[in-house]
Amino acid sequence: MAHGVVQVTNPSSSRWRRRTGEYETLAAALEVAGDGDVLAVAPGTYRENLVLEHAVTLRCADGPGTVRIAPTAGVALTVRAAAGVFDLLVEGQDISAAALVVEVGTPELSGLRISTRSAVGIEVRDGARPTVRRCTVDNPAGLGISVLDAAGGVFEECEVVAAGQSGISVRGGATPRLERCRVHHTTGAGLSVAGENSSLEAIGCEVFEIQGTGVQVSQRGSGHFTDCQVHRTTGDGVSLDTDAVLALADCDIHDIPENAVDLRARSVLTLTRCTIRRFGRNGLSVWDPGTRADANQSEIHDSTGDYPAVWVSDGAVAILDACRVHDVPDALFVLDRGSRADVVDTDFSQIRNTAVSVSDGANVQLDDCRIREAATGAWFRDHGSGGTLAQVTIDDTATGVIVTKGADPALERCTVTNSAESGIYVSAEGRGTFTSCRVTGSRGYGFHIIDGCRSTLTRCRTERCARGGYEFAAPGPVTEECTSDQTAAVPEPVPVAVPAHQQAATPSFGLLGGVPEQRPEQPPAAAPSRESDAVLGDLDALVGLESVKREVRTLIDMIEVGRRRQKAGLKAPSPRRHLVFTGSPGTGKTTVARLYGEILASLDVLERGHLIEVARVDLVGEHIGSTAIRTQEAFERARGGVLFIDEAYALAPEDAGRDFGREAIDTLVKLMEDHRDAVVVIVAGYTAEMERFLASNPGVASRFSRTITFGDYSADELLHIVRSQATEHEYQLSEDTGEALLKYFTALPKGPAFGNGRAARQTFEAMVERHAVRLAQVAEPTHEELQLLYPDDLPELP
Repeated sequence: MAHGVVQVTNPSSSRWRRRTGEYETLAAALEVAGDGDVLAVAPGTYRENLVLEHAVTLRCADGPGTVRIAPTAGVALTVRAAAGVFDLLVEGQDISAAALVVEVGTPELSGLRISTRSAVGIEVRDGARPTVRRCTVDNPAGLGISVLDAAGGVFEECEVVAAGQSGISVRGGATPRLERCRVHHTTGAGLSVAGENSSLEAIGCEVFEIQGTGVQVSQRGSGHFTDCQVHRTTGDGVSLDTDAVLALADCDIHDIPENAVDLRARSVLTLTRCTIRRFGRNGLSVWDPGTRADANQSEIHDSTGDYPAVWVSDGAVAILDACRVHDVPDALFVLDRGSRADVVDTDFSQIRNTAVSVSDGANVQLDDCRIREAATGAWFRDHGSGGTLAQVTIDDTATGVIVTKGADPALERCTVTNSAESGIYVSAEGRGTFTSCRVTGSRGYGFHIIDGCRSTLTRCRTERCARGGYEFAAPGPVTEECTSDQTAAVPEPVPVAVPAHQQAATPSFGLLGGVPEQRPEQPPAAAPSRESDAVLGDLDALVGLESVKREVRTLIDMIEVGRRRQKAGLKAPSPRRHLVFTGSPGTGKTTVARLYGEILASLDVLERGHLIEVARVDLVGEHIGSTAIRTQEAFERARGGVLFIDEAYALAPEDAGRDFGREAIDTLVKLMEDHRDAVVVIVAGYTAEMERFLASNPGVASRFSRTITFGDYSADELLHIVRSQATEHEYQLSEDTGEALLKYFTALPKGPAFGNGRAARQTFEAMVERHAVRLAQVAEPTHEELQLLYPDDLPELP
């Protein structure tokens, strides 16, 4: 056959329906061809816009890939009949049109290579239902495949190798089916389904290397995916929005930097035997009233970020049945009134922080579940948060169950074993009903209920708890038929100060601290502590602060006399050593805190007496869970010394909302209670703001028994500081300079930001600079001139 010639035959007819012909153009051949005719196209490039109006067969005469359809504009190939098109190369150059359009009928497209820079690679519309096999689409300028307008069809072993927008888009009530297809290197979503009655079925497909979301279903669209993979996206793996419905069975979603699966706005998701792994944010995030995720026999594991594996908020519902969640920072977080999680026969393990967290009025129901190797098994955080845990086993945690700030869960027939701290801990107006629960092998208390919380314990039992089976603070819980292997009766709720030697010997990792392997590195060993008289001498040498010195000495005297009374066999007072420092910046709060730690170390009250200074930025993370980790790590660094929290009021801003500073406060309160003899905590800040901080948590004020106020320095005291600085650096003040400094400090504005001692040091540094500028002009200054500071060296008043 000559180049550029098209041969038309009809092999199905006993004789030619019309004379066999050879045509110079495809358009000419198509004009005479009828149903059943075969068009064998010679190798070459045909710059024609082809339209197939009849059920013809179009194929390459010399084998696949030898015929190239490449018009300069418009749609390269339009199919409007049950035609067959095989092994062609189709190229489009019109960014406003599709390269290949299927408009009606049930054509068969096989072995096509669509290499184009068009609006769409393949567009199926107007009810057409083609069978598309082993076709590839490379369209970096637009959509890969678009199915719309109630169209459908089957795509088998097809591949979108590049798309400037979505790889496959389903709109307008279309219902295609994908089998063993691959979509990758798209700039929009890999698969996108939108619009009422639009639905996509995918079997054995793979979506990967996506610059955006892997699978996006929205606006009442739906889908059913079986045995599919979604991985290596830059956005979410699977996203559902606005009444979307999606069922995933035997699917694998992995290596996702954002949420592996995110659904909101009344969407519904069903996961069956699916795996979600290696995700940067949430493995499964469920938002908004009417939104529901139902996971059955699925596994979520190996988070690469610091976010909860399953997040349920804003009134959404999640159901986990026979699932596994492991190797994640936090497993299940349920937030907000109306949000609910129902969990049955599910395993949570290797959880770095909290396995189940319930807050802001949310509710959970756990039945026959297992939690192990977590920092906290379950934490009910605040008022209105609750639910039921029935036949749940919690093993090898720092704390088994925590109930705080008015939360009121019900636990029935639950077992807590091998906790490093308390098995069950209730504080800060938490409540809770515990029925037939057992705590075994705790290295702290079995049930530790403080702050007078009114929990209810019925037929509970503790065994082999290192610090005791039950520890209550008045008025304490209501108990009935509770027992312990250490005593036949539960003790009366009375305030108890636990001596250091009775506390658990095993290191604690706190409410939401890391697992033991991730315990922060211990600070370097401190220098040998000085004698208390030497440290007190340094305290006395500080300028001013007379009332502060008296307060500190009173505390030291109480500790010292208490030790003497103990030696004499008498009851010793046990003053709380945690302090509040209030006052303006630069008044010596950090210096006094450091000396206080040294004094306590010299009296053997603290092991090392070192100071760890932190602020809000050191304690508060970006999301729930990370704050408690940071707070725990700071507390661990301060073990044996003083944790000094500067500007502590910043942890409780007035417009807190969901501010994570309160999480730091909650964590700190429990750590102070559990390790009361290991760390002294000093919080510091402005007076009025610190009053708000103390009111931020019911347990905060009770942990700090004494407030020490640091007054502003007087002008005389500021002059004294400058004289001390001058002596230390081998300078001298002239006779007139002292009087000039007094006038300067008297006139210096002393607003809220006044730096006190810091202002004095900055004034001295400014004088040294001006002195240097002045003497730089003197050829041979005398020894006296090199030392003397004059009134002219004072900086200008601000």
